[in-house]
Amino acid sequence: MDSSADQIIKEILPFIRVYKDGRYEKLSGNDTVPAGVDPSSGVQSKDVVILPDTPLSVRLYIPKPHNPTVKKLPLLIYFHGGGFIIESAASPPYHRLLNLIAAESGAVVVSVDYRTAPEHPVPACFNDSWEAIKWVGQHVDGNGPESCLNELADLGHVFFAGDSAGATIAHHMAIRVGSSHPSRSVSLRGVILLHPFFLGKERVGSESDNTRATIVGDLWTIAHPGTSGEDDPLINPAMDPKVSDLGCSKVLVYVAEKDILKDRGYYYKDILGKSGWRGDMEVIEDKGVGHVYFLFNPSDDASCTMRTRICTFINDRA
Repeated sequence: MDSSADQIIKEILPFIRVYKDGRYEKLSGNDTVPAGVDPSSGVQSKDVVILPDTPLSVRLYIPKPHNPTVKKLPLLIYFHGGGFIIESAASPPYHRLLNLIAAESGAVVVSVDYRTAPEHPVPACFNDSWEAIKWVGQHVDGNGPESCLNELADLGHVFFAGDSAGATIAHHMAIRVGSSHPSRSVSLRGVILLHPFFLGKERVGSESDNTRATIVGDLWTIAHPGTSGEDDPLINPAMDPKVSDLGCSKVLVYVAEKDILKDRGYYYKDILGKSGWRGDMEVIEDKGVGHVYFLFNPSDDASCTMRTRICTFINDRA
């Protein structure tokens, strides 16, 4: 018979199982793949520790140049999803996705391996991501610690992107860029939010008819035990007084028809529009698919179309 310590007090599939004695199991996102050369595209990846004496690292993706006469390539900084709890920069779906994006866009990609909850509760993931951006910023003058960024990356043409919780992180990193104005910084051109993980006490759209809205809130509470709730500015942009500081001129948001978070993506456009932010924003909805489908079905038509649009967004110099 199980002891009381083995009693499960919360289980959120496919993320985490929490026991009465405080132990937890991460139920997915634990697999990893090594960096290296992608045989199908020739994209080279490698892991780089960015802060001495810490585990904080990034995975870099270097594509084969589409145009050998172009000396500098766009730079995409990517934040993986997983509810702030699971996955890593080395997870197979993210490694596959970013190999494809690097190959198809011709952009250098920096994938941030931030710390995850519960062992490192929010805001650790935000702080780690900001450290990664500052590390990238060290290469602005061409004399940073990573030679491939010095030689290949155009720090005047930078984009942030992420999916789910990673999209939430990308949003907040763009606000930090816009509000902090660090002396050595990247020039952020745009942000790409794929199925962003936003919440709010007041239900929007189909949330009121979907019991999974409560489960998503529970996931946030596990990731950030000190949160004020679903109206915490870290998870509800409508409650963030700095939302208009978004430090870029354009935003691309993708939502999925069968995703409980879909209406939050549309609401995000309303929030930015009312905030005074003066950029351009587009929301695209993929029909008949669910949350982060593109991670698991990279070859289907919707996934390919999404990546094509992302590549256009990154390479548009207007």
